[in-house]
Amino acid sequence: MKQRVYPIRGAVQNYAWGGKTFIPKLLNIENTDNQPFAEVWLGAHQRGPARVLDNGNSVPLNEWLYHHPEALGERVTRKFGNRLPYLFKVLDVNAMLSIQSHPTKKAAEIGFARENETGIELTAKNRNYKDDNHKPEVMVALTEFWLLHGFKSEEAIEEILSTVPEFASLAEYFQRVRTKEVDNKIFHLYKNLMEMSQSKVDDILRPLGKRLSKAFSKNKIEKSNPDYWAALAFRDNMLEGGHYDRGIFSIYIFNLVQLQKGEAIFQDAGIPHAYLEGVNMELMANSDNVFRGGLTVKHVDVNELLEHVVFEPVVPNVLYGVEKKPNVKVYKTPAPDFELSRILLKDFEAYYCMEALTPETLIVMEGEVLVESGGKEFRIGRGEAFFAPTESAYSMMSDGTAVIFKAAVPV
Repeated sequence: MKQRVYPIRGAVQNYAWGGKTFIPKLLNIENTDNQPFAEVWLGAHQRGPARVLDNGNSVPLNEWLYHHPEALGERVTRKFGNRLPYLFKVLDVNAMLSIQSHPTKKAAEIGFARENETGIELTAKNRNYKDDNHKPEVMVALTEFWLLHGFKSEEAIEEILSTVPEFASLAEYFQRVRTKEVDNKIFHLYKNLMEMSQSKVDDILRPLGKRLSKAFSKNKIEKSNPDYWAALAFRDNMLEGGHYDRGIFSIYIFNLVQLQKGEAIFQDAGIPHAYLEGVNMELMANSDNVFRGGLTVKHVDVNELLEHVVFEPVVPNVLYGVEKKPNVKVYKTPAPDFELSRILLKDFEAYYCMEALTPETLIVMEGEVLVESGGKEFRIGRGEAFFAPTESAYSMMSDGTAVIFKAAVPV
């Protein structure tokens, strides 16, 4: 008989930017303290492992995998070592996240070793590298979702800077840069913004904030306009001492992307981005390495950020998923660590996995399914999940409509 699958419970992260209703309703728990519920982690990362329900015991998934390495399978352990290579999440973005980017695998290994050697504690606020892994990520919108993703073209940046009156000095600077023979004009602009004195940042942003706050309070700015998100940032991201956050500049020079439910986007190492609003499923390499560039009170290391960001124009590539089977849609990316699928089951339709070729994690986001594996059956509903070890077999059936998201490793 094939290995069986195991119910798991995700780890909740109560970051300040999270919403207060979606995840509590998803997990069927009371938010009596009115706390923000930002993320549910369905992985084995040491900062928030899911818990496996095994014969009545609740065990952290990273511990369980340590004692059951066969669950990863030879293909995964040979390529990624004795750890689950992906981290699967549900996110509820109620307030915009920081401007951020992530390192390549090689950069993460070098940076993690360097900070270990210098004695920086893993929990230190000035720590850049929490682990030795890269963090490419794909996200699928569960609601309308807004984000910043990569730099606009030089022409688009010049145009937007010239249309914001308060950015006249920045427009002049970038025009001068564009006439010079320099390797990367976007780099020079961004470096200037990130290294600009705080007093000059305040001088530029103060009048912009005053102007936008009036229009914002009268609901006169559309979400498709960067001014809308800048106005939100002015309201929510003032720094200590009444200073202005230079991350607001990025709202204008990054691509503003709107995704509809079911649409996805992939963000590789070095692509600067920020989630602004909405709910999504996110699948990434098993890492928590982040370089921040503003819209945050957390640690910002300008030198490290400038070294690892890709300073090239990006045309956002919206993914719609590829039909693998009549009821399965796969969101293909170049990442070797993970593959995200969406399974749609209607009245009494079934999904069969005769043998999981890699470890899989599945969560029901709509409806309810009957899972059969190893001669046992159990029902899981919205917000519930299970882990399928390599070489396990299982089936899922719904007597209504069910939507399930599945994380696995590409084969």
